[in-house]
Amino acid sequence: QVQLVESGGGLVQAGGSLRLSCAASGGTFGSYALGWFRQAPGKGREFVAAISRIGAFTRYADSVRGRFTISRDNAKNTVYLQMNSLNAEDTAVYYCAADPTGVIRLRGDEYPYWGQGTQVTVSS
Repeated sequence: QVQLVESGGGLVQAGGSLRLSCAASGGTFGSYALGWFRQAPGKGREFVAAISRIGAFTRYADSVRGRFTISRDNAKNTVYLQMNSLNAEDTAVYYCAADPTGVIRLRGDEYPYWGQGTQVTVSS
């Protein structure tokens, strides 16, 4: 069983930056593909970014490409989401997810393990 714990959320002004972290325990972190998703109030869960097992491949949603960067440190069992140039539309609860098959997934229902989420609020 894999446990994921997100941190780093908070309140930031538009144009600002935040870095989210997701620490994993249990399982073999280096074999997992990892993803970040978000859910804004009244909306469905949305794919944000994903990264392959050793970080060689990444994928981004069009809405965040060029502003957000996903990375991982397998020695620390942690995945990160660096978020720059934030705007009000980025306000959401952000979740990390893990897929032990190691394949990058864009659909949330393909990830079996999830964290509890961290709130990001961008004030305009």
